[in-house]
Amino acid sequence: MVEISKADWKLFRERIPGWQEAYMEKLNREYVELLSRDEPASKKFWTLEERIRVDKNTPGVRLQLKKSETDWNLVALMREKVITAADLDGFSEDLKEYVLSRTDYSLTDED
Repeated sequence: MVEISKADWKLFRERIPGWQEAYMEKLNREYVELLSRDEPASKKFWTLEERIRVDKNTPGVRLQLKKSETDWNLVALMREKVITAADLDGFSEDLKEYVLSRTDYSLTDED
């Protein structure tokens, strides 16, 4: 666990709405693709229902917005590929190192 500075907390609160909106847009595109398949309507319906049930509980959609959870929220967002290492730009070096040490990313990863 790392100490979350006021600046890191402020930056996180500023960025999280945009990150989540972009992630949900990605999910919507996947749902459209799913609904466009050449399958029976009932199969598409139940597949979509299951996807939404699972997706709505991911950090890209829902998370605890608490200062004390910021580090773990960033780790979860990275692990779920909601954000990339590049999205950590502007955060303190300590926080970036903490998050990256708990994910498969490095500051040079693109994606």
